[in-house]
Amino acid sequence: MGEADYFCDTLEPPVREVKTKSRGGITQKPFAIPEGRYPLVITYSPKFKKWLPLLLNVPQFSGIRIHAGNTPRDTAGCILVGENKLVGQLQNSTLWLNRLKQKIVEAKERGEGVWITIKN
Repeated sequence: MGEADYFCDTLEPPVREVKTKSRGGITQKPFAIPEGRYPLVITYSPKFKKWLPLLLNVPQFSGIRIHAGNTPRDTAGCILVGENKLVGQLQNSTLWLNRLKQKIVEAKERGEGVWITIKN
């Protein structure tokens, strides 16, 4: 799909900084995924015990997945997919996750790279 093609709605953590403890004291770490274009693959997630899309090469982050969920508390720092019919919530998330995974698999079978663009 091209960059202008709409597929579904998403929900991710808000753009803000959080304090983390480090050896040198307290540091600031971004809470939201930084804006950018990232390669996307499907790998097995031991946490979710299923095959899920994974964003690669995200600065200051690792293990960012796309998975099913309905509210901000379900994100766990990841991206949720679905339909935004209620403010701040998604519906039909599992349906849209399965559709997204199918599109990724089809693109990979054609030898195409798959990317996701994050805009805050």
